[in-house]
Amino acid sequence: MRFPPWLLSDRAGLVLLAVLAILGIGVPVLNLLVPPDHPLHLTAYTVTLLGKYLCYALLAVSIDLVWGYMGILSLGHAAFFALGGYCFGMYLMRQIGTRGVYGDPVLPDFMVFLNWSKLPWYWHGFDNFGFAALMVLVVPGLLAFVFGWFAFRSRVSGVYLSIITQALTYALMLAFFRNEMGFGGNNGLTDFKDVLGFPLHADGTRIVLFVLSALALAGGYLLCRWLVSTRMGRVLVAIRDSEDRARFLGYRVERVKALVFTLSAMLAAVAGALYVPQVGIINPGEFAPLNSIEAVIWVAVGGRGTLVGAVIGAVLVNYAKTWLTGALPEVWLFALGGLFVAVTVLLPYGLIGLLRRREKAA
Repeated sequence: MRFPPWLLSDRAGLVLLAVLAILGIGVPVLNLLVPPDHPLHLTAYTVTLLGKYLCYALLAVSIDLVWGYMGILSLGHAAFFALGGYCFGMYLMRQIGTRGVYGDPVLPDFMVFLNWSKLPWYWHGFDNFGFAALMVLVVPGLLAFVFGWFAFRSRVSGVYLSIITQALTYALMLAFFRNEMGFGGNNGLTDFKDVLGFPLHADGTRIVLFVLSALALAGGYLLCRWLVSTRMGRVLVAIRDSEDRARFLGYRVERVKALVFTLSAMLAAVAGALYVPQVGIINPGEFAPLNSIEAVIWVAVGGRGTLVGAVIGAVLVNYAKTWLTGALPEVWLFALGGLFVAVTVLLPYGLIGLLRRREKAA
């Protein structure tokens, strides 16, 4: 099997793909085949936690694509992540049927509780897996395209664009908190039972979701790596370095930015769709601007403009968060803020930049 030159020259990428392959094989073996009393056994909790990290890593890759290679600092990518999660959560809710608390074969429990008489029109079709999977891409992608088209045509950029992306996710958070929206309000969507007929709490289902998360991350990375290695990738870098010059050379900058921004949003949505069945809930809190800011910090810590650095940053920061919120929950936010300041001052190119400098020095 021959690998394309752009992949063969990417040593860090090959290492990442190798690690994902090892995880995709090793985690199922350690969870399903190793006895529970063995020290190498991975519990269902650990499998779910690793799956979450992979979903966060895909979200970080999507942000790095627009920030690291096109210079668009999006502080609203949590919106696309959450929308993808809601689209798939709606499918999972429709699968509950009569097994809900109120036993209604059509209406989810929260709608029965709120005295809804019929299913809203925008919930129709989500009982079909294929339709739901399509909507995971279409809904966030359409929102990103429309938002980007108007923003980029108006030549909004820099800090102003960052502010309106943050305003977008904040507005969606406030909207989804309302019970009248028909998405569960403050509680969101939860109490999922199964996916495609397989119980979500079964070890085998969790393993499949983990493997799918690893494959999605590998696929998302390869897609982004291929894109930035093409002529389009060089145009992205040109736009990042000097947008006016790229426009003067004849490139339709607003179209390129809208296209890549839409692709990035769809990758974030896939991450959200895989995240929801593994954690078992999706609520408006996922839209919170703080989540977008955290994701930007992951990319900054790993090294923006590298893709691999985004993955490393997402995994390391979330592992630290898992540990600190258990051991010292009151200091987590201070640690996160301090980490971002330290990286900005001491490691402007992130961990990947530090490793590359050491390689050159050696």
